[in-house]
Amino acid sequence: MKITGKIEIPEEILLSLKKSEDEFITELKRTAAVRYYKEKKLSLGQCAVLAEMSEEEFIKYLSNFDASIFSFDNKEELLEDIKNA
Repeated sequence: MKITGKIEIPEEILLSLKKSEDEFITELKRTAAVRYYKEKKLSLGQCAVLAEMSEEEFIKYLSNFDASIFSFDNKEELLEDIKNA
């Protein structure tokens, strides 16, 4: 199920950014997806859906924002993951 909403964006903003309405909305969704992924509010798969990308595309997109799909709290956690691989 999809929910459709309406946001108002001053035309001057789109003109300043040199973006169409669709380009702006796509960028907004992708920016939100990166933020929610970094904050661990949504999974990688959910963020990929929000960004309207495949998971592989979203992983590559994350690299533009210094975000990694690998997250370890400490060295021991990393070593444990390597051992279990």
